[in-house]
Amino acid sequence: MQPRFLYRMISARIIKLLGIVCIVFLSYYPAKGTIRLPKLIADGMVLQREKKISVWGWASPGEKVSISFNGKNYRTSTLRDGKWLVALPAMKAGGPYTMDISGTNSIHLKDILIGDVWLCSGQSNMQTQMAEIKENYADEISHADYPQIRQFLVPNKIDSPQVHPDVTGGQWLPATPVNVLNFSGTAYFFALTVYKKYHIPIGIINASWGGTPIEAWISEDGLKDFPLAQKNYRNLLDTAYINQINTAVNKANSIERERTSKKYDKGLNGPKTWFDTTYKDNIWRPILVPGYWNDEGIRLNGVVWYRKEIDLPSSAIGQSALLYLGRMISTDEVYVNGKFCGQTFNPYARRRYTIPPNLLKPGKNIIVVRVSCPSGKGGFVPDKPYYLAIGDYRADLTGMWTYKVGQAFAPADPGAANVQFNLANQPVQLYNVMIAPLLNYGIKGVLWYQGESNTGKPKEYEKLLPVLIDNWRQKWGDKTMPFLYVQLPNFMEMQYLPSESQWAELREAQLKALTIPNTGMAVTIDIGEWNDIHPLNKKDVGYRLALAAEKVAYNETNLVASGPLYQSSEVQGNRVIISFSSVGRGLVAKGGGELSDFAVAGADKKFVWAKAVIDGDKVVVSAPGIDHPMYVRYAWADNPDSANLYNAEGLPASPFTTDGQ
Repeated sequence: MQPRFLYRMISARIIKLLGIVCIVFLSYYPAKGTIRLPKLIADGMVLQREKKISVWGWASPGEKVSISFNGKNYRTSTLRDGKWLVALPAMKAGGPYTMDISGTNSIHLKDILIGDVWLCSGQSNMQTQMAEIKENYADEISHADYPQIRQFLVPNKIDSPQVHPDVTGGQWLPATPVNVLNFSGTAYFFALTVYKKYHIPIGIINASWGGTPIEAWISEDGLKDFPLAQKNYRNLLDTAYINQINTAVNKANSIERERTSKKYDKGLNGPKTWFDTTYKDNIWRPILVPGYWNDEGIRLNGVVWYRKEIDLPSSAIGQSALLYLGRMISTDEVYVNGKFCGQTFNPYARRRYTIPPNLLKPGKNIIVVRVSCPSGKGGFVPDKPYYLAIGDYRADLTGMWTYKVGQAFAPADPGAANVQFNLANQPVQLYNVMIAPLLNYGIKGVLWYQGESNTGKPKEYEKLLPVLIDNWRQKWGDKTMPFLYVQLPNFMEMQYLPSESQWAELREAQLKALTIPNTGMAVTIDIGEWNDIHPLNKKDVGYRLALAAEKVAYNETNLVASGPLYQSSEVQGNRVIISFSSVGRGLVAKGGGELSDFAVAGADKKFVWAKAVIDGDKVVVSAPGIDHPMYVRYAWADNPDSANLYNAEGLPASPFTTDGQ
């Protein structure tokens, strides 16, 4: 290669690289002489009361910046790096106010409130929006007229592993019937409860991302005692490593796309498609819906087509309809009378499809669903809603359908199946992108709903949760900042014998974090769903978090903010005496009768079901054949069958074990 040609090639690459750097720089920093604000400092924002208020941004080095707010003026100059920050004095709740920021240019902000700001973070159960649970809360949505409750939704976007100076988007929106559909369900019901009690503006900063582990939300220095996590993060800064990972992921995805390609589906590639209303085939077989096809003797990973004929009266025709198809594993495409009506790729999403007017007709109508499942049990998830709604008319879709296999997938390539990489799930990543840019913004406290993605390593989570709490308190400069979190709900199949459970172990890790000052936990062991990792009941979750906030953050010291919490145990002969805190007006067995879901073991740790009796503020546990009991567990399962220990205030006891005492 000629030196001159090599020089030109290297020069071209350097110029290209500099161009990319400039684009990234300009996306975060303004042109010379222009004041730019972070996304959070905007119209409609809620500022934290009774704390110093930081207003910051970027401009040219040395530029003079002035701020006028609430009758006072403030001035500063930008630093060499173009950053500026003004600390306004603490103020009481109130508003609306306006704010004027001026330098070379001027910015006018309006409709500003001062109240309490809560950072709401975690994975999908915090992320779940009101739109996803709207059938359960139609009345609450229609009456959501609370201009002093506002949400700022931080977008889910990662473009590099470095700390970001600002979030990638978002705006402050008040709670209205339209806007509230995009609010976190948990956060909205929390905010509504707190607002109705204290009548001060409530701001929600919703920074959550489904399926993410806790270590993704902790800063690099916060993970100093976790060398593997730090190593994994540093690998992300190595371009060669990332390129290697991306190459492997792209190859694996290509193999998987070919394995599951629609070109092999008989239902799409025959003389007529199987959703065509004129398609005739007499060998479709009966199958019950809902249910998994593996449970019906169909042993495959692949594509199964479902077909259902329904008769509709003429009175139900001429208007749009909604088709509710519960949930499906894993992806689906829906056709009504031969017309495509929608598809869903997320196995956790609820299926709702709008059928346009005039597609349905009096008499026979045909619904065809193509379900594709590359691994696991495919089909329609049980105990979900399956019906067609046309105004007030309902057509039940449960019962007998017919099916035909369109495609059987070849076994997955073991190498390709093991290549999994998601930047959002890597250590530090979400802290860098979704938390670090918020640190100047004053907050009242944190609501945290996460843990499902860490159930495989509950002992590690026991260390990581306190680290997260301490990490965020340090970053916000508030060692006592309230930190409230949700204990994992009941989920998966019920266990009818005492057994081990990683979900129970993680709940125990969450329970232990209550030893950290100014923390609170919402117990949800009674409001989960066995077949859905995203239970619909977010109202009670928000309410229970609000109770914790009233005690921890609003100093309602005499309030009973949770159900009974395990405190200590004492062995007396063949009995174990369990003591609790947060008993309120007393312990009760919900629904009456005997306490359930207590197990006891001797030194061998072989647990058996026990008899548990309430004795004042204690529970006495014993079991025939266990003459020397040493350990007790309560509700120790993925999904306890009938855990019924509550306090008289109606709040459930947290699951617990005395194993580690």
